[in-house]
Amino acid sequence: MVIVTYFMVKSFLIIIISQMFVFAGEQIILVIGDDYNSTKAKLFCFEDGVQVFDTFEVNVGARGFGHGVGKTQLLGTKMEPMKYEGDKKAPIGIFTLDFIFGYEENLKFKMPYTFAQKDLICVDDSNSDFYNQIIKKPKDMPKSFEEIRRDDGQYELGIVVGHNKKQLKKRGSCIFIHVQKEKDAPTSGCTSMTLEEIKKIASWLDESKNPILLQITKFQLEEALKLYPSLKF
Repeated sequence: MVIVTYFMVKSFLIIIISQMFVFAGEQIILVIGDDYNSTKAKLFCFEDGVQVFDTFEVNVGARGFGHGVGKTQLLGTKMEPMKYEGDKKAPIGIFTLDFIFGYEENLKFKMPYTFAQKDLICVDDSNSDFYNQIIKKPKDMPKSFEEIRRDDGQYELGIVVGHNKKQLKKRGSCIFIHVQKEKDAPTSGCTSMTLEEIKKIASWLDESKNPILLQITKFQLEEALKLYPSLKF
């Protein structure tokens, strides 16, 4: 019995320590809102547990935050809001950062890059097979989609957030980090900032460092710091 307990404890400690080493090697964009109704948040960038830039103030969803669908689910209760299609809430959770897109054709980053041509769209029709995907316009167009090559410049440079990658129906789509419309203009669920700030982040991101977005309110901060104990801010 003592031997079994010893090996169980040892195995548990190995898992925890291994996770800490994995997390320490990641690039983490941490976005923290004051509460579920916040339309503004603070953004921190960490690499190997060390903050690499000054903190940014960013815009988030016009209706605050709701729990999203990410690579790791954070604890929530039935009383806490969830993220759904069209609700204008920014997703709470831990999400991969998948690739960068922009209006210039030959930009070079340490991340995959997609040139935003005029026929590029992101599908927000939850009944479509292409729901929550960025694709070229197909012959049979989905009922609802978003142009990536916008006239207002908000997608001049953007980062795709891996929210709802399993395409769960009506759980939200087309979540990006992108250029703000105006200084204090909330978004439809994305995270926005100045072009200069997003250029800095895009140039820093490195696919080999497994970059993630950890987006939370202060209610999830304690849980987040238990998952990522090396973060100091």
